[in-house]
Amino acid sequence: MLDVLGLEPDDERVYRALIGRPDSTATLLSELLVIAQAQVDHALSRLVGWGLVIRSVDEQFSAAPPAMALGALISQRRDGLRAAEHALVTFAEEHRAAMTGSSIVDLIEVVTGVDAIRHRYLQVQQAARTQVRAFITAPFVALPPDENTAEPMAIGRGVHFRAVLDRAVLAEPGIVHDAIDSLRNGVQLRVADQLPMKLMLADAELGLVPLATTPTGEPGAVLLHRSGLLDAMDALFETVWRTAHPLELSGTGGEAEPTVELGAEGPTDLDRRILALLLAGVTDPTAATQLGLSPRTLHRRLRHLMDIAGVRTRMQLGGHAVRHGWVEPPVPRQT
Repeated sequence: MLDVLGLEPDDERVYRALIGRPDSTATLLSELLVIAQAQVDHALSRLVGWGLVIRSVDEQFSAAPPAMALGALISQRRDGLRAAEHALVTFAEEHRAAMTGSSIVDLIEVVTGVDAIRHRYLQVQQAARTQVRAFITAPFVALPPDENTAEPMAIGRGVHFRAVLDRAVLAEPGIVHDAIDSLRNGVQLRVADQLPMKLMLADAELGLVPLATTPTGEPGAVLLHRSGLLDAMDALFETVWRTAHPLELSGTGGEAEPTVELGAEGPTDLDRRILALLLAGVTDPTAATQLGLSPRTLHRRLRHLMDIAGVRTRMQLGGHAVRHGWVEPPVPRQT
């Protein structure tokens, strides 16, 4: 838990033990934690140096008050991160200047293997300062959406995320719940009939484009630096984004199967999710599976919504839902 502050596992174990047992000796801590005394001595030395532990003249140790000691350490780390961010801006400008006029070899990096692609996928998001844009297609070779730890961290820094999902992705297990979590965190999602590739862009500086598997059977990708090719990827994303269907999924998840509560005045959160998926082109069986419903329950909800709207067909229901703000309206296609 405290490794982000630079503490090792033994450091944290010793500190937590001292919180509950003040005035303990190294020997007592070694017996209590069942670790070698040399490891305890090493941990105590580090903790005392950080001001997290107080040593008495008779070699007894007590934990410093966590709110004060850990608070000070967190502040130091925060100041260090701010300094690192300022350095990043400086280094990025120096790198950009150095890359001007570089050869094509310097502008394109070939990445091979699942682990390397996953590492670059996370790095691209970590490098973003203002926005991340992505095309998401199946299958998920390097990093499934629910394992993308860089996204919430980047959002916490104020980075804006926009993603277009290939319609087939909405059939992947658990993807709707992942989409709901992303939408709740401020990510904008849209759905396209078919995407040409996987893609991730960080600002206008970096782009990661996964490729087909290499002859050796390993997946590959290219990391693009600022160049005409990256500009083309930027333009491609914005073109697809303008014509994709907005995905708005309210609520936090499916309801239990027996609960079929439909308000007389309008749709529930679950109804809005059903409508959003169907308007995005998802089939009835896929929508039912993603929302944890039986096809029968899904059809009953749609029938009830049609009764509320006073319409006879799903097409009419879709138009009514958009006009009355039940779902996000589709974006007009550019001609």
